[in-house]
Formats: sequence, C-alpha cells, structure tokens
Amino acid sequence: MSRRLAGWLAATGALVALPVAVWANAGAEAATDALLSVGRPVEASSVESPELGAANAVDGDGRTRWGSEEGVDPQWIAVDLGARRAIGRVRLRWEAAYGRAYDIQTSDDGTTWTTIAGTRAGAGGTDDLTGLTGEGRYVRMYGTARGTKWGYSLYDFDSYGTGPASGDAPAPRRPGRASQAAPVITSGAPRPSRPATTRTATTTPSGTGLADPRKKEIAMQLVSSAENSSLDWKAQYRYIEDINDGRGYTGGIIGFCSGTGDMLDLVEAYTSRVPGNPLARFLPALRKVNGTDSHAGLDGFPEAWRSAAADPEFTKAQDGERDRVYFNPAVTQAKSDGLGVLGQFAYYDAMVMHGPGPGADSFGGIRKAALARAKPPAQGGDEAAYLTAFLDARAAAMRTEAAHSDTSRVDTAQRQFLRDGNLDLHTPLAWKVYGESYRIP
Repeated sequence: MSRRLAGWLAATGALVALPVAVWANAGAEAATDALLSVGRPVEASSVESPELGAANAVDGDGRTRWGSEEGVDPQWIAVDLGARRAIGRVRLRWEAAYGRAYDIQTSDDGTTWTTIAGTRAGAGGTDDLTGLTGEGRYVRMYGTARGTKWGYSLYDFDSYGTGPASGDAPAPRRPGRASQAAPVITSGAPRPSRPATTRTATTTPSGTGLADPRKKEIAMQLVSSAENSSLDWKAQYRYIEDINDGRGYTGGIIGFCSGTGDMLDLVEAYTSRVPGNPLARFLPALRKVNGTDSHAGLDGFPEAWRSAAADPEFTKAQDGERDRVYFNPAVTQAKSDGLGVLGQFAYYDAMVMHGPGPGADSFGGIRKAALARAKPPAQGGDEAAYLTAFLDARAAAMRTEAAHSDTSRVDTAQRQFLRDGNLDLHTPLAWKVYGESYRIP
C-alpha cells in the first residue's frame, strides 16, 4: 500500500470506538480526528521538578511525563493548538498519580473556559474521551481532586480534531510538507505577491556520501517504495492525482503539491526553460490555490501534466527542483552534522514528507527535537544514538497527521538499516513499507 493509498484510507476510514469512563458532550459520532496537540506550546499550573515539565505530556514520547506539585488541588495543564479547532476526542494516559475528579475544557482566549467532558470517579490508567463537540484554540485538563496523595501526572495529554472549527479560516499551516507553504488566504482577501527571492539556489553537495550517483539512485528507490509502492521512481514523472490529504494535487517523482508551493515552483522553473509548455497557462491558478487544497482554475491540469511529462525538459525540471528544495539541503545539513549515508538519507526522506521549514512538524523542528535528546557526531555524539533520536522525533511528527500516521517508512526501513549497523546503505538492502517487501540486490 503506497503513501497515496494510506492517505486516502486515513482520510475516509471509520473510527474504532473506545470505552469511555467519563461523561462528555457527545457528538453524532467520534470523527476520524487528527492528533493536534503533539509538539504544541503547553503550560501547567505547576511542575514537581524541572524534568517533569508540561511539554512532556505533548511530546509524542510515551515514556516522558508531566508531574504537578504534590498534595495540592486544583491543578491544570493546557495546550495551545495554534488556531480555533473542533475537538472530537481527548485522551489522557495517567501515571500512578491520577486525577479522580477533573474537567476537560476549551477556550478561545485562554481565559474563559467551557467544560466539554469530565469525571468525578476517575480510576487512572487511560481515559479516552470520544464523541466530543468542543471548539477552541486551547484545551485544558482542570483537576479538582487527586486520586492519590501525590499530584497529577500525565504521560500523554492528546487532543484530536477535524481541523479549524466551523466558520473559521483554515490555520496558516497544515501538518507535514505544507509547513513550507505560503499563508492560507481566505476568499476575497488580498493575496501577497510571491517574492522572486523564493527560488534560491542551494549548494550542490560533492559526489560523495548520498550524492554519489549509485547512492543517490538507492535514495530515489527508497523514497519511491514509500511514495509509489514501486522502485521504478522514473515512472513517476507523469503521475498526478489528489490523494485527499489536504494538499491539493500531488504529482511527480517526490510528490510536488499544488497546496504547498513546490508544485508552483516546479511549473515556474519549467516555464523558464520552455515558455510555451502545456502547464504554463495554469500558473495564475497555481498561485491562487497555493496554501489550499482547491482545484479552482485547474480544470485540465492533470492531463496537461501527463502531456508535459513526455518532454525531457520537464523531467529535468523535476530533478532540479527535487535537488534544490530537498536533496541538496538535506545532504549538506547531514554532512555538517557528521552523518553518513543512512543519516543523509534520513534527512532527505524527512524533508520530502515534512518540508524543510522550521516548524515543529517540519524537518527543522524534527532535527531540533533530536538535538535535544542526543548529540550528532559533529558535536562528539554517537551516530547511532543520534539517528535513533532523529527517527523517534520523525515518527512522532508523522503521527500528528492522520493521512501519514503509518510510520513504517521509518520503522521497518530506516530503523531496520540502523539496527543492522548499515550506516552507509551498502547493498543488498531489504525493507518493508506499509507491509510490502522490497529489495535492492
């Protein structure tokens, strides 16, 4: 199953209901909500010690926890989702110090709160509150009675939602690669011009490491196994469809998207090479839909894309934009961090899916999270330990987006190479993605 199919299933699949031991403002059904809270800003009424900070409850790592001051009621923890959201589910995984009585509340301003769920007979363990109908930018657990003599302690404080609440404009960033997109502009609002400096050149790494032609071919095959369920990455130049992941059309060798800016950059680059190409007439529409999942003005665009794919200049443009936006920056940064071929590929694959931006769910944020846990070789750290931290952070970022929450391209591919000690991606290579087996002899 390719990432395209995985994204479609995540967008359309049914929810598996879980037992709920608390009361809630129930909606019609618990929607196929996306996890919204991982990596978001969070505050708490108190912390027991610096290592038990509030951020531990939303870091996606089930081993870390927030712990409040002991013996004091009330206590609370609140997460900022960044925009007003429709909240359909909240999940709390307690440490031994649990809340016997608490409310789940939402707020638009962090001051005025509305209770959407709660219990007065909590028993610890995991409280999975589904079918909620709350809305707000902030979600809070407000504990009024401890279940033990200690405080309140949560391994996970997860908030799920379907996106911006009704009547609100979309949030300015989507999870994943859309983090590099231009701001979302609501209908009728003035749209800023796209600065010419957006298309900056990147340094081409020397032909060593992943930039070696043989290793680069392996990298292209590894990515294609996840993106296309095929090692034949060159067959993907003509591919285009909407996979219902909120990014509009996805096309080409690494999944350029009409909603994230890189497809627009590609068509602009191609048009600079071949002004009268089949895609040039769609440039005004691509600029308008950038940052959204809209198809407005793109009637006939998929057919034009497939026609353009017969032009060698278009395939060269795809290669060039892949290298400029993703491959070159990834390999350059990985070499600067002292990483070998596997680490260089891990950076590249992360940039392809999550984008090169600085956001928590983009490559920059994933690398920052890894650096907080381990030092790379360039800083005197162990390469395997750092790569483990990076892949952990990468998987956590993937799980924040329902369409890409299957982490097998990390867990049964890159982690497998790491467990084998294959830091230079020597062949033969064998791995699995979405349950399918692949091999490069």
